[in-house]
Amino acid sequence: MTTQHTDESDGTELVFLLGLGFQLLLGEFTRRLDEAGHADGLRPLHGMAFQALGGAGATATELAERLGVTKQAAGQIVDDLERRGYVRREPHPGGGRRKLVVLTDAAGAHLRAAGRVLHALETELGRGGVELGALRAELGRLVGALNGDGPLPALRPVW
Repeated sequence: MTTQHTDESDGTELVFLLGLGFQLLLGEFTRRLDEAGHADGLRPLHGMAFQALGGAGATATELAERLGVTKQAAGQIVDDLERRGYVRREPHPGGGRRKLVVLTDAAGAHLRAAGRVLHALETELGRGGVELGALRAELGRLVGALNGDGPLPALRPVW
């Protein structure tokens, strides 16, 4: 992967640059994760669901709220991930008919591999001259300026 600055981005709208950076980084991340043996067709939405379910798990309704999708969409995501072996439904500790959706060992292995790939990609970008520390700091300030003093909102799959 080569890194170079071109004057093409001069004057380009910030939202476009942020979106393009996200798209390119995510594409490279996905390619490398596939090369690492995790070419299982998972999309960014699935990774977001893994993050939302991490820890103690969640009901499908809670997952819908965390992802900002309908209950029906969350149910479809859970069904898909369950078929693939990444989640399982368990009786809810509070009883009743609700089910708790929890990550399986396969999801944990996928998350660990994804973490390794992402950290390696970030390291490589840093060695290639991208000032990731400065970028993180500036993006943090941007998010803070736009979000105010409240807690950070969930990253929702709206693209």
